[in-house]
Amino acid sequence: MKCVAVLLLTVLAAVRANDPVVRTAQGQLRGSVLRTVDGRDIFSFRGVPFAKPPVGDLRFKAPVPVESWDGIRNATEDGFACPQRWGSFGTRSEDCLFLNVYTTKLDVTTPRPVVVFFHPGGYFSVSGNSIWAGPNYLLDEDIVVVTANYRLGALGFLSLRDANLPGNYAMKDQVQVLRWVQENIAAFGGDAGSVTLAGYSAGAFSVILHMVSPMSQGLFHRAMAMSGSPLVEMVAGRPEDQARKQATLLNCTAEPVEEMVNCLRQKEARDFIGTFLSFREFANDPMLVFGPVVEPDLGDGTERFLTADPQELLLAGNFTKVPLMIGHTTMEFHWKGLQILQNSNWTEEMNSDFERIAPISFLYERGTEKSRRITAGLRKYYLKDQPITNASATGLGQLYSDSIIIFPVHRAAKLISAKNTAPVYFYKFSYAGRYSYVYDPLDSQRTYGVVHHDDLLYLFYNPTGSFKLFTPQDEEFPTMKKMIKIWSNFMKEGNPTPERTSLLSNVTWEPYTADNLKYLDIGSTLSMKEGLYSERIATWERLFPLPHTTNVKKG
Repeated sequence: MKCVAVLLLTVLAAVRANDPVVRTAQGQLRGSVLRTVDGRDIFSFRGVPFAKPPVGDLRFKAPVPVESWDGIRNATEDGFACPQRWGSFGTRSEDCLFLNVYTTKLDVTTPRPVVVFFHPGGYFSVSGNSIWAGPNYLLDEDIVVVTANYRLGALGFLSLRDANLPGNYAMKDQVQVLRWVQENIAAFGGDAGSVTLAGYSAGAFSVILHMVSPMSQGLFHRAMAMSGSPLVEMVAGRPEDQARKQATLLNCTAEPVEEMVNCLRQKEARDFIGTFLSFREFANDPMLVFGPVVEPDLGDGTERFLTADPQELLLAGNFTKVPLMIGHTTMEFHWKGLQILQNSNWTEEMNSDFERIAPISFLYERGTEKSRRITAGLRKYYLKDQPITNASATGLGQLYSDSIIIFPVHRAAKLISAKNTAPVYFYKFSYAGRYSYVYDPLDSQRTYGVVHHDDLLYLFYNPTGSFKLFTPQDEEFPTMKKMIKIWSNFMKEGNPTPERTSLLSNVTWEPYTADNLKYLDIGSTLSMKEGLYSERIATWERLFPLPHTTNVKKG
């Protein structure tokens, strides 16, 4: 037994000796070695703190940079995921401000382009952990990948839009990640002057907000917004009402405000998570409960993440001008219509009270003459003014998809391309592989369609659920390789197809403009097309006409 123990210690010592070590501004980190799908070694540094734990007096405040440490800190495992109700994204704790860094070459003399990826999850779930966003595909390209957590739900966004609860704590977490990258990424072989900011869904929502935020200026050089845009209602109702409702649910007084905030700081994180479903107003809607807000100027020099409505800032051209890749999947949230139809109570309620429910489910203002006109227009176009039945599946599915993702993405592309000094590349992801986040309820082996998140399966390895690591023997492998090449080209050069290659179907991805509406259709092959969902988008443009504001100041 003693010999076995000695042998085991010898093996562990050998492994430890081969683990990579880097020195950051805060201290040394010991990482581990993972493997790409093509067999390259990935130097992985996980669970790296970028801010102090946002607990106690630091709850509901901007993140505070992490302090330095002595010795070598273990960075071989994911850190805690932020508190949330659902999902297998790692052990959860309010002490969750961690990031992961992945690279295949720790060479500071030839720095590589960096991508910082912010995860999806509706601002209430998911994490940047490797258990959900594995680097096994992307790291076959010569880039450095950073994934990160940020606070979620009420803990990330609760706001009275005043000095007591200003809001946007999660967004400032993301800014702190970008600042950490500027300070430290060179130690991992990354180029701080070549940072692509990428995100999916809520993460894409975030990317566009970083483009208009004064706090994020100079911290990134390209942007990728996948299946998300903030040009919808950013929170469900007035944030002040949401904050007071949260206080009531946790048995905290709403007045005086100082007492309310102090009470909320005393509650356990799990108490907030336990009340989340109380904010659902119909079925599983609204999709967005807590989210970013426009912060007031407190007059004390406090940094504000968002200083005005993002649509107004984009209209006025007050945003960071960088190359942008933006797009969505074919069907996005189409499945939510089927979800309603499979529940007779939900179907009956939506039928009988559509005027009240539509703004909740489809994310627009409520209780006004304008909202009533919008509701009538949407019902006429998508549901043909007919009762909601199984025959409504296509129209209701398209209505969910267009309201939550597709129209806001198109509007963002239109506004940004009109004022940007760099190209905007628009895409639709239409490749239907064997795996999906949604399967046909009548046939569990058949995918429902190309829905929200499905394209992420070809960028990050997700070992949860039934997903597998694609290998050359899999029919999905060529699409994964195309995706990785397109995305990494953009990260390196700001151009997804800098040259014609057989891998990329010899296509040249032409920029999108308001005059040509060109987009890349990413299916089994790649092809340039024009005017995606033009009739559906025109319906939304008519119901949500743009104001003529062009003089909004930033800051």
